[in-house]
Amino acid sequence: MGLLDSFEKGLERAVNGAFAKTFRSGIEPVDIASALRSDMDKKAAIVSRERILAPNAFVVHLSPSDEERMSALGTPLQAELREVITTHARTQGYTLPSALTISLVSDDRLSTGTLRVESQIAEGRVSWQAVVDVAGRRYPIAGARTVIGRGSDADITISDAGASRTHAEILWDGERAMVRDLGSTNGTKLAGRKISEAALPSDATISIGNTNLVFRVIASTEAPRRPAPAAADDTTRAFDVRGDNWGSPLS
Repeated sequence: MGLLDSFEKGLERAVNGAFAKTFRSGIEPVDIASALRSDMDKKAAIVSRERILAPNAFVVHLSPSDEERMSALGTPLQAELREVITTHARTQGYTLPSALTISLVSDDRLSTGTLRVESQIAEGRVSWQAVVDVAGRRYPIAGARTVIGRGSDADITISDAGASRTHAEILWDGERAMVRDLGSTNGTKLAGRKISEAALPSDATISIGNTNLVFRVIASTEAPRRPAPAAADDTTRAFDVRGDNWGSPLS
């Protein structure tokens, strides 16, 4: 059994197990999870080699009868859907720019057994924030040049006898970063290798003396709003669980 087959079985057990006896026809929880996962995969966008941005705000349109039955499940269904889709994003290496939201709404244009998904990446208002994690504390990289060292005048001060007063610096232009040794006594290591200067990817570890600093680039955005209604030419499609096929866009 392949990885995707195993995941599909796990998804079905996680989402559908407790609810399987409730529904005899129409939409079931696993159908919603499958449609959300497919939509996320379709709309995931490569931002850089290290980052793939995926939608984080979803609205699921259901027929009135299906929406009524799903709403009866309340918070447990919402929690299961968020858990399954968050796990899928993590497994695929996707970045979600802010908290995942999933809303279920009634749509009298849909017949029983069909659904439609609308999604967005927080309306596209995404910026990237650089941070450095040191011993459980997070330091934001606010300027183009951030000095790390033992001295009190350093931007990030570390208490390490192996560190020079101004030991190293991180250069950040809002998209790319570089780490540079500032002529320190004991040198600077990146991923275990001594460097004078080097490109600094996200999640890389800088070692100064006995201190490890982890550089990260995280997504920062305004809270997402509910996606606007789909236009006539929108590519969002109806999912027919009875035929298990993607149909034509709804008018």
